[in-house]
Amino acid sequence: MKREQPHATWPASPAVGYLAAFGLSLAMAVGNSLARFAYALVLPAMRDDLAWSYTQAGALNTINAVGYLAGAFVAVASIRRLGPKLPFYIGLWATAITVLATAFVRDFTAIAVVRTLTGIAAAYVFVTGGVLAASVFPHDARRAASAIAIYFAGGGLGLLVTALTIPWLLEVRGDAAWPEAWLLLGGMCLVMSLLATLAARPVAVAPPVRHPTPWAKGPLTPLYFGYGCFALGYFAYMTFIVAWMREQGLSSTDIAIVWAALGLSTILSLQIWAKPFAAWPAGRPFAAVMATVGIGAALALVGGGLPVMLASALLFGCFFMVPGALTAYIKASLPPVLWGEVFASFTLVFSILQCFGPAATGFLADHTGSLAAGLGVSAGILLVGAVAGLSQRPIERM
Repeated sequence: MKREQPHATWPASPAVGYLAAFGLSLAMAVGNSLARFAYALVLPAMRDDLAWSYTQAGALNTINAVGYLAGAFVAVASIRRLGPKLPFYIGLWATAITVLATAFVRDFTAIAVVRTLTGIAAAYVFVTGGVLAASVFPHDARRAASAIAIYFAGGGLGLLVTALTIPWLLEVRGDAAWPEAWLLLGGMCLVMSLLATLAARPVAVAPPVRHPTPWAKGPLTPLYFGYGCFALGYFAYMTFIVAWMREQGLSSTDIAIVWAALGLSTILSLQIWAKPFAAWPAGRPFAAVMATVGIGAALALVGGGLPVMLASALLFGCFFMVPGALTAYIKASLPPVLWGEVFASFTLVFSILQCFGPAATGFLADHTGSLAAGLGVSAGILLVGAVAGLSQRPIERM
């Protein structure tokens, strides 16, 4: 009975719950925006300074994705045995430390090892943080949807912070200053990790279970397929969009503005998508977000300079809401004891397929002389995922 008591007494008010959701959202900023997506901002400088090919540059993000896959695989068992909190803390601080460590290595193999460890730790944060966010308002569907949206919008805050710092640092200090960029990112990760840890402490979660609880995966097939499309499609954009803008002749100022728009879009997305998460049935929220992201990815290839890239970023910036829509569906359809395991299973599928996007895009770029082919294929895959989401039907809560 003592395990269940916090559910009845916490949060003491909606304001406390929303504050906790915001604090948890900083973990999303650490595990995704600073640890993984900021690589796109530093990549051109690292590539020029270290004389990498596009294939090598893409391979590093694929290596990071392989680490993410390993982390997601282990997270399934860890959550089952330990619950979500301890793995959340471990993953969060390990992510911050490995981001900081990236500043101190130059050898490709050494950087690959560090990026692998970052991927493992970030997967723990992603899976467990989603469970914690879904647990903030356990008995209020509307506020729970808002808390989930706030959590995933934290990724936008991370993008915005990096947009306001990394491009300017590299513009002033030059390509050789990329280790300083990782030092800055690591410092921000440490501060955000502390705040996210404090936010997670009072959140009540379902107790760990020693044995698996059976659940049917078949009814979720459309979402598995759609989430796989998301994994294949989005990572190419987030890896190479900065390099694409440089290829199109955009300045460092233009790139910073577009990256900031990407982050701002994610932050504003929580106002747009929280209501659909709570009110729209079945896979419609997932399909709508995927379609928005796919159109944004396709727009980047139209040309037209900064105005078109801003439109692309504002639409694509909703991409953090894709896992948000998935989390809202899982919360509405399954009991709390299954949330961690089910979300981890989706993350496992996601992790397997995202490994192919960056390397394939880099390979196509090296062989065609442009990033356009790979980015175009990625946009098409995202739109296919939107169609898959529409076919997801409601399932009765177990």
